[in-house]
Amino acid sequence: MAELGVNIDHVATVRQARKTNEPDPVWAAALAELGGASCITLHLREDRRHIQDRDVAVMRETTTVKLNLELACVDDVLQIACDQKPDQATLVPERREEVTTEGGLDVVNHRTTVAEAVQRLQNAGIVTSLFLDPSPEQIDVAAQLNADAVELHTGRYALAHDGQDRTDELVKLVEAGRQIRQAGMVLHAGHGLTYRNVRPVAAIPEMGELNIGHSIVARAVMVGMQAAVREMNDLIQSAWS
Repeated sequence: MAELGVNIDHVATVRQARKTNEPDPVWAAALAELGGASCITLHLREDRRHIQDRDVAVMRETTTVKLNLELACVDDVLQIACDQKPDQATLVPERREEVTTEGGLDVVNHRTTVAEAVQRLQNAGIVTSLFLDPSPEQIDVAAQLNADAVELHTGRYALAHDGQDRTDELVKLVEAGRQIRQAGMVLHAGHGLTYRNVRPVAAIPEMGELNIGHSIVARAVMVGMQAAVREMNDLIQSAWS
């Protein structure tokens, strides 16, 4: 069954809106663990719009579950990853003007850059995942680069209307998941997943990890972080029942 990775970036976004010290994403991570999260995910962006260097350092010292650091193939954040040594690093695309990550990393057209980043992280002893669209070509290159895992971008599935459109997007994810597993890589997924749409993705065979942020943090505003994480984790674990 899939494990739940809780992305706490959105807590840091609220903090940075006032450039103050609350709410503290480190506290949010601790509460997410108490709620049953198996992984804490955070994205250290080039412009530091939400997560800060301090957050990565403190969470490396305090997180007791897997710590997954999302980052672009950029020297300064790669160096921070190599210094802090998260349990996992997930390479993602990044544009300054985007509100959130808009698609998967293009490893076909940026093969050399991604290959160097993967090698650098793996040489530091860090399990390395690539955030990709469910594209056979992209997954083939990920396997050639010896990535440890692929996280499928589920944004198109999440945005699809109920009915045939969503079914079609789910089929693409299922087929991509099969290709990833057959290539010997671990299967992850995330982006836009909510309490309403998560179960079909959680039920994809051999799904290892789902990374979910906005929906959980939005729910946590109403019911608290522990309860919000527990509710999402229950949905994921029930996907096979």
